[in-house]
Amino acid sequence: MSGHSKWHSIKHKKGATDARRGKLFTKFIKEITVAARAGGGDPDANARLRKAVLDAKAGNMPNDTIDRAVRRGTGAEEGVTYDEITYEGYGPGGVALLIEAVTDNRNRTVAEIRHVFSKNGGNLGESGSVGWLFEKKGYIVVEKAAKPEDELFDIAIEAGADDVRDDGDNVEIITSPENFESVQSAIKSAGVEPQVAEVSMVPQNYIKLEGSSAQQMLRLMEAMEDHDDVQRVYANFDIDEAEMAAA
Repeated sequence: MSGHSKWHSIKHKKGATDARRGKLFTKFIKEITVAARAGGGDPDANARLRKAVLDAKAGNMPNDTIDRAVRRGTGAEEGVTYDEITYEGYGPGGVALLIEAVTDNRNRTVAEIRHVFSKNGGNLGESGSVGWLFEKKGYIVVEKAAKPEDELFDIAIEAGADDVRDDGDNVEIITSPENFESVQSAIKSAGVEPQVAEVSMVPQNYIKLEGSSAQQMLRLMEAMEDHDDVQRVYANFDIDEAEMAAA
């Protein structure tokens, strides 16, 4: 039971009511820009850019905004220069956090991230302090009700998945980064729309939290994900779904 899929599931369900489109668009623009800068402006030849564009379109971002972000990334159009930074730290109960950020001001961002940690019962760590606890994997979450579990297992494994895990109401599918797109495509071709589909940093183990520590951890996650410069937050907590939903 990872807790990870439950967090994503609840965030997904709340998304329709809690949507902050302007904030989401800012994150999409940053990801498209840095992806285009790193791997070129052709989505067919740049898997990261392809994923970023698909996410932006799924979030109803206008095509001209997407195109402008790509041009800024490739240098075809002037714009803000962004740096990618990974922060590492600890939350309540010793939970490990890995934070991927994109910023145009490193000093401002590190000060603000440190403040978010300290305000919510955590602390910013040194580089390398928790990164070893995570592995880069393809990560797909689908609702268990979407397909019989044995059928979903067969589809995922035949498409190249490494593991399929039962996580309560959800099923987690773990792949190598190289097989992520083929597994995602197979899942979608079977008529199942994933709640989460991304190349992610997956924890190797999990820390169970309850009560005040769990609530404090959830506040930390919310605050961190709400920061304008933060693109993704990975953490190795496990909290019961009912406690998450009540937060």
